[in-house]
Amino acid sequence: MEVRNGVFYGVGVGPGDPELLTLKALRTLERCPVIAAPRTRSGEMLALDIVHQAMSLEGKTILPLNFTMSRDPAVLRASHLRASEDIAAHLSAGRDVAMLNLGDVSIYATFGYLMDILTGSGYEAVMVPGVPSFCAVAARLGVSLTTASSPLHILPASRDALEEQLSLPGTKVLMKSGKQLPQAAEALRRKGLLEKAAMVRDCGLPTEQVCRDLQHLRSETGYFATVIVKE
Repeated sequence: MEVRNGVFYGVGVGPGDPELLTLKALRTLERCPVIAAPRTRSGEMLALDIVHQAMSLEGKTILPLNFTMSRDPAVLRASHLRASEDIAAHLSAGRDVAMLNLGDVSIYATFGYLMDILTGSGYEAVMVPGVPSFCAVAARLGVSLTTASSPLHILPASRDALEEQLSLPGTKVLMKSGKQLPQAAEALRRKGLLEKAAMVRDCGLPTEQVCRDLQHLRSETGYFATVIVKE
């Protein structure tokens, strides 16, 4: 009897607050026997910790995924291939796998790389959206991201072209600021936008920090820092 391949689900778990997990995310996780969770070098699995606060993981197979923070394309590709092979072993045995992603699965999510690899090998993949971090940050700051006629730009703070992109009209969201925040703040200062920027670090987590005045930023803000520039 031929075994049906499992389905690979990418599940957005929101930025940190377990109450922001959607019903669809929870139902998907309840159905899947295997939960794949990114793990840091220190052994932390933040996305899994968020899910654990919202549902029982009893009886689930937890598959840790180790990714590199390197910017070397070859190193990144190798880590994605290793993770895809681990997931494919379960899919080939007929087990559905849900990969946890902070925020939403379509925004700077590692899931996208693995989805391309696995669908290219003939596996089915399904995306389950989550609350994007910058939407939660906007709510925490009490600001609207757009008006009827203003655009919204989502920018990685580490880009070399950041200062040029800050000239774009409308609201700018600087994602994954972290260690790049001093440089981003300097770019904002040069463009005369520093007073229009605010930041939330670790939105929805116990370590959350809100900074409405980037003039007095510490040099280290952590990886999950999001800046909103509202003009």
